[in-house]
Amino acid sequence: MVTTVPLADLPGRPCPIAAALEVVGERWALLAVREIAMGSHRFSDIVRGTGAPRDRVAARLKALTAAGVVERRLYQARPERYEYVLTGSGRELLPALDVLLGWGLRHAVASDDPKRRADYRGLVEQDRDGAGGDRDEAAVPAAR
Repeated sequence: MVTTVPLADLPGRPCPIAAALEVVGERWALLAVREIAMGSHRFSDIVRGTGAPRDRVAARLKALTAAGVVERRLYQARPERYEYVLTGSGRELLPALDVLLGWGLRHAVASDDPKRRADYRGLVEQDRDGAGGDRDEAAVPAAR
């Protein structure tokens, strides 16, 4: 179940964008979703990929799990170890992250930046290749 946010609880002009940002609008949350979509399912890999402090990643993954965006799954019993996969709700975020990727390439990263790559793959494409998690859930409906 995805966490919902009552519009009446939001300051300013309440709308679905503001409600969505209450759930996933923190930088490390979206970067954790990116990492999982790219195939990093274990905590240490998500930390490494985001560059965030471990405590921040732990807090974001806990919040994303509570919100129904990410599912935490046991992959080892002794000692207990978990991996993270995107839910259907989490996969529905991928087109928005692809838009941010394109915008970032056009407006936020200099064309001559030495770290800029020419071969970024969109997250929706990577998810189709199975990186984001398994497909136990129904197909993600098309955006309206």
